[in-house]
Amino acid sequence: MSVESQPAPADKALRVREMFARIARRYDLNNRLHSFWRDQAWRRSAVRSAAVQPGQAVLDVACGTGDLAGMFDRTGAGRVVGLDFCEEMLELARLKFAGRRIEWVRGDAMELPFADGSFDVVSIAFGIRNVSQPRRALEEFVRVLRPGGRLVVLEFDRPRGRVLGAAARFYLDQVMPRTAAWLAGDREGAYAYLRDSVKAFWTAEELAGEMVRSRLSDVVSRRLTLGIAALHRGVRP
Repeated sequence: MSVESQPAPADKALRVREMFARIARRYDLNNRLHSFWRDQAWRRSAVRSAAVQPGQAVLDVACGTGDLAGMFDRTGAGRVVGLDFCEEMLELARLKFAGRRIEWVRGDAMELPFADGSFDVVSIAFGIRNVSQPRRALEEFVRVLRPGGRLVVLEFDRPRGRVLGAAARFYLDQVMPRTAAWLAGDREGAYAYLRDSVKAFWTAEELAGEMVRSRLSDVVSRRLTLGIAALHRGVRP
């Protein structure tokens, strides 16, 4: 599947930003409940994969309410920046992590407001499928990485196997959109979009291939929790 070969609506960025603004207040609760509290474990795996050294600079793209950036802030990093294009998400992140030395920046994953080679680690968790042009975003991630810097991508995948795959599809198609919409008080289809975006996006193998295409080296991928999610890591030469 080629994500960018399919015509994306011209207003995708606006629609996605408005969607996340609507569900921001219940975003964390929905994440916990509908991942059965595994989302935090997945983020901890991403932090370990990043191998942050004391004093290094970390950029978390599509940071949402700040969970992953908050974890990076406890690694001894010298600088942690959380970037998101949804101000409502950033407002919650600032409240959750008040007093921390995390920089919260509103910005676009496809046009990062940083100079070349600014960071030792760039991460994005469950956000790259929401970007209008994910290949362009990958190029931006590589641009702002220093030589030897690591890109860590955490994203949903499709569980393999006849029984497990069928169960996952039923949960994704029938259960999650309804219960998540009820919890969030959303009547405009935000969680139906999230379901559809997972189905339409690259598989774990395709995402790893796109990271290689973006000139990252030593790309490795690992499936998490029966293949519900996948963790990818690449190094800028």
